Order: sequence, then C-alpha cells, then structure tokens
Amino acid sequence: MLFLELALIRWIGSNILYLSYFSNFILLASFLGIGLGFLRANATRDLFVFAPIALTALVAFVRLFPVEIDRSGTELIFFGALGTRSGLPPYLTLPLLFLGVAGVMALVGEGVARTFRRFSPLEAYRLDILGSLAGIITFSTLAFLEAPPFVWGAVVAGALILLIDRRRALWQAPALAAMLAILGLESVVPTDSWSPYYKIRLNPHPSGAITLLVNGIPHQTIDLAQRRLDQVPIYGLPYQHRRAIPASVLIVGAGTGDDVAIALRLGAQHVDAVEIDPRIHDIGVQRNPDHAFQDARVTSYVNDGRAFLEQTTRRYDLILFALPDSLTLVAGQSSLRLESYLFTAEAMQAARAHLTPDGAFGEYNYYREQWLVDRLAGTLQQVYGHPPCLDSTGQVGRLALLMASPNQATLQCPTLWRAAAATPAPATDDYPFLYLQQRTIPGFYLLTLALILGAALLLIRIGAGALRPMGRYLDLFLMGAAFLLLETKNVVQFALLFGTTWFVNSLVFVGILLAVYLAIEVARRIELGPPWRLYVALIAALIVAWLVPPDLLLGLTVVPRFIVAIVIAFAPVFLANLVFASRFRDVAASSLAFATNLLGAMLGGVLEYVSLVTGYRALLIVIALLYAGAFTLQRFQARRFASSG
Repeated sequence: MLFLELALIRWIGSNILYLSYFSNFILLASFLGIGLGFLRANATRDLFVFAPIALTALVAFVRLFPVEIDRSGTELIFFGALGTRSGLPPYLTLPLLFLGVAGVMALVGEGVARTFRRFSPLEAYRLDILGSLAGIITFSTLAFLEAPPFVWGAVVAGALILLIDRRRALWQAPALAAMLAILGLESVVPTDSWSPYYKIRLNPHPSGAITLLVNGIPHQTIDLAQRRLDQVPIYGLPYQHRRAIPASVLIVGAGTGDDVAIALRLGAQHVDAVEIDPRIHDIGVQRNPDHAFQDARVTSYVNDGRAFLEQTTRRYDLILFALPDSLTLVAGQSSLRLESYLFTAEAMQAARAHLTPDGAFGEYNYYREQWLVDRLAGTLQQVYGHPPCLDSTGQVGRLALLMASPNQATLQCPTLWRAAAATPAPATDDYPFLYLQQRTIPGFYLLTLALILGAALLLIRIGAGALRPMGRYLDLFLMGAAFLLLETKNVVQFALLFGTTWFVNSLVFVGILLAVYLAIEVARRIELGPPWRLYVALIAALIVAWLVPPDLLLGLTVVPRFIVAIVIAFAPVFLANLVFASRFRDVAASSLAFATNLLGAMLGGVLEYVSLVTGYRALLIVIALLYAGAFTLQRFQARRFASSG
C-alpha cells in the first residue's frame, strides 16, 4: 500500500504539471482513500478485487490527458515556463485525480483492512509497519537504480496478483496487463529517462542544442559554451564584473555542465560543480559538447548545494548559484522545494563564509516578479552590508544577475540595486518560502483545501455511513493529525541539516518507521503504566525540540550533528507511538480505530499549510496542542465509559 502511494505521488507528479505546486495533494487523497477502505473492513461485499481495474483506469486517464508545457515554449521563468499547457484545465484534472487516487487507495486499503482485523490490534499494526518498511526500501532502491514506471507497475501488479483470490485473479489479469502496457510504452521512449526526482526528456534542435525537460517543463539547454555566451551574454558577466579572473569557482546548480564550461572558457583554474540530480549530471557527462565534467580542472559533486556549503572547508574566488530552480518538491507532505534552503539568509551567510577576502557571490535566473528580485537583492544587502550589483534585461520574466562581495571594491558593475518601498523580508531557514510574497496561505490553496475537506466528509458519509461510531476514537484522530505534522517537521529538519536529496528523505522515512516499530515492540512487551506519564514525556521531548534551533545543530560537524539530530527528531516519534500503541492495544474495533487515525492524518496534511504563515518551528506548538487535546479526550472517554459501565 505504501509502495503504491509513493509510486502514485512520483508518477502522477511527473505527468501532471499542476502537482508541482500542490505539495501533498496525492498524499491527502491517499489518506482519505485508505481511511475509507478501513471503514469498509466489515462490509458485506469485498471491493478489493476491483483494485486492478481502478488502478488501470487511473493510469490510463493520466496518460491520455497529461498536463505539460508545450514544447514550443522554451523560454524559462522561475516556477515554470512560458508556453501553452496541454491536457484538461485544472478545475477538471485536479478533482478527477483526487477522486481517482482516493478510489484506488480505498480499494487497496479495504484489502489491507480485511487482513488487519484478523490479528490483535498491536500485532496488526506491527505487521503494517513492517510492510511499510518493505515498501519504502523497495521504492528507494528502484529510485537509486533510476528504474522507469514499468518496473514500479510490475511490483504493484505482482503484489495484487498474489493478494487477490485466485478464483478472481484471472479476470483481473487483462486490466493489469493493460496497465503494464501503458507504463511500458512510456518507459521505452528513447528520449526519456527517470531520475530520483524527475521524468527527464531530451529534445534535440537542428542547431545541435538540446532542451532538457523535467516533468513536462523546459528546464535546461545543453549547448556549446561560446554559443551560450553569444546568445545570453549575462552568463559571462559574473566574470567580467570581477577585477581579476577567479581562479577557483563553485557552481551550485551545475546541471548538464553549460555553466561549468563557461567558467573554464573564461579562465577559471578550478571548478567545483554541485548538482543534486544524478541523472542530469550523467546526461551532462554524456551530452555536453564541451565535455566540461571530464575536464581535469573540474571536480563534480552530486549533492544538495546547501549541504555542500555546510560540509566543505574550501574557499572560492567566485560562488555562483546558476539557475537552481528545481520545479519539484522534496516530499509528498511538505511545501519545501529542492532549492528552498539555498536562498535563505542563513544560506547566503554560509556562502559568504566560503569566499576568499576578494571573492564574489553571484546568482542568476529568470524572474517573473520584480518583488522576487527585490527579496533576493535585499537578502544580499543584509548579508554583505551594501546593495548588490544588478544586471537585467529590464523586463519582468527575463534573466537577471545579482552579485555581491565582502570587498565592494572587488566588483565593477554599472548598476546597483535600489531598495523598493516594500521589499519583502528575506527567506529564512525557518520560513524558506522564497516564492511566497507575504506570510499567508494563498486563496487558491484555501479554496482547494476547503473543497478537499468537504469532499472527504461527503465521501466518508456515503461510503461508510454514520460518523458517530468514530466518536469513540477522536483522541486517535488528533494523534493522526499530530503525527503527520511531526513527520513533516522531521522531513524538513533533516533536509536543512543534511540536504534536500531523495536519499536523505528516504532515510528519514525509514528512520521514522523504525522508531514506530521499536515503540510497538516496547508496548507489546512492557506495561507502560498510566498514559499521563507518556504524554508528559512526549511534551517534554517536543519542548527540547523547540529549544534546540537548527542553526545550533548546523554549527556541529557532520557526525555529532547526525547523532544529536536523531535524538531530538526521533525521541518525539518514539514517544508519540508509545502513546498510540498503549491506546491502540485495547481498542474494541481495530479497523475503525485505525481508519479514524488515518483520517486524522489527512487533517494533519491540511494543517501543514499553517507553516506558510508561521514557519516550520511553530508546527511544534500545533503538535503539542493536538497531543494535549488527545490526552484530554482520552481521559474524558475513559471516565465516560467507566461511569456507564
């Protein structure tokens, strides 16, 4: 079930452009669907057998109506690209996707629930977590191997064939075969490949240049360095603005190597090239016409740029952030993009710390909004103490370069940035939302979330009947919401401390599941005593997490940072699951209780958007309040049932 959820998040996002901007849309649909499936655990008719047909229909819909940028629009901007979109409009695509994913996961969830109820509550939960570990390890392994969707589909199809009753499996085989055929056709396109982050497509041009598209969006151009300099002169300005040719250069967002080749062509003696995506780097090694990555003067690193800055001890004459816009999100349950921690005030301070005394920092990209240029420039002014250089075509949506140096005399630039009347505050490590002008939840997000919650209530009412039976487990509902937020907080915390890479993200989820499993084993073997003790310990762990800011951990070397981060992050996870396990062990209806907990996690996914207003650290307060509410409800319910008994 978890493998399928991860595969849908990754695969649908690679085909439907809109999901690049809805951080947990598929996750919310999955939680709703699984919750509905568990509510049907005791239904007369078993609908699990229809899961292959529903999954095939969903796959067919996505492939028939993909949403991507038209290939004629190759002029990039931040957060997307110019050009017309293919597919259906969002007001049709998004609701159909939400219902489709919820429907598929409801059918699979029902199959899990009918097995779940055969065991005692804690034994069922233990097996569920072991299965989840197997699912995420398998999916992470396939991501490492850069396996295409056909392989993901084959894993799911094989599992469904094994799980469905053999008498019924025969007439489900054609549906699974159709699904594999659709995924197979997508997986054998010669211009396409799959990285741990993207579906990558190469689009050659008659001139010899190649456009690289990711998830249906034009992302990079592979071309000769001299031709790039002739066509886009601003790429050469970071070198022209320095009074001396930089001997050592760091390029973050090295991509397929064009910026690296330009640095070498303009006199750099050594270049450290950092690129987060291993497949994009490999394409650069194979396709870059200047063979930049093979040059003896270049050292390549496949890593997150912020993590590299925190780990390296080298200093550079020039540090360039070269169009590092990821066009994708870190995980299915956060609003964090791969590049979010590159553009915070703390990241700019880290970059400055790695400059030589006469070194310079530069960043360039295509910017659609003037306020975004102002925010980035204001951040540099705050860090360097004087306004940065600004080179731009002068039109919104065009390429702009910002440069700054600890020694202002090092730079010679014709234009300095002038602060606007209402320059947005810099992004920070706690509030890394560069592309959000004000601390608010956009109205379109609020409308979408309201519709999702309304649809959830309606579907639960239709699919499961009266909501009153879940009232016995409202404390578990709040626990589900709190734990989803706790999980999100850990994902973003480790992304900051160790990088926004897929590998770090996978390790965090594996670590969380291992902490959950350890809590279950402890609860199965040890009498935990009255619940209030566990709640006190949990709140204490949350207070410690609040009191230890991330910048304190960033000051540690990697090994101590890792040890302290694990203790601070996973202690609340372990204690939260001791609370859950001690409560769940004695529930009368395990499938109903688990469904209530899953639907609570859906609420947590909605509450995660509060971070767009408060920042991520404040989520700890929301988590503590939710657990305090769960404790209050648990005591109230215990007294009510004691008095009625």
